Amino acid sequence: MDRKAWDLAFLAEAEELAGLRRVLRLHLELWGLPGVVYAAQICVTEMVANVVRHVGPGTPSSLAVSMNGDRLRIEVSDPDLRALPTLIRAAGEGEAGRGIALVDGVADRWGVILRGDSKVTWCELTTGLRSANDHVDSHQVAKAEAVLALCGLGSVPVTSRHERLGLALGREMAVDLITNLLHWLRAHGCDPDEALDCAQAHFEAEAADPA
Repeated sequence: MDRKAWDLAFLAEAEELAGLRRVLRLHLELWGLPGVVYAAQICVTEMVANVVRHVGPGTPSSLAVSMNGDRLRIEVSDPDLRALPTLIRAAGEGEAGRGIALVDGVADRWGVILRGDSKVTWCELTTGLRSANDHVDSHQVAKAEAVLALCGLGSVPVTSRHERLGLALGREMAVDLITNLLHWLRAHGCDPDEALDCAQAHFEAEAADPA
């Protein structure tokens, strides 16, 4: 899977947080990383809120998301070189310092980079991938790859039979397999549309609760 880095300019306002979380979730789901959405949204919320609180509402800022090896990297940039995020262990019910403490709690690592005209607060999250282009493993994915490998064994070169299926080839084989299964269902008196609806319902339920 090709996870191309992207960035988004915005004004640091509390009203922008919901939209930033939504955009982030959509991108991460397209990247096949639903398992890190919650942690990523926490980090973006707290890093942007930190800009609003300590630099000022309406500050021109930007959000950049990329892969750094097997980690998801999130960066929030703003033009103030003085107000540096600091990890403070909040005492009691105090709110001060809780934002960066939350980032520190959910991220694998975080930090601040000073550039000529801006500072970048960044964090990285563990994804469970083995590389930037890998996909998240699950028992459902493992079963699908095993079936696809068996179905396409004759068309895959000997040297690559035990390698991961390319996305284009895998998609073509998956569509062909689904089509054949629908023919099989109809031949045995079953309704293919009903089976597709049932499969879609199972898929959506498992995607919403991967555990």
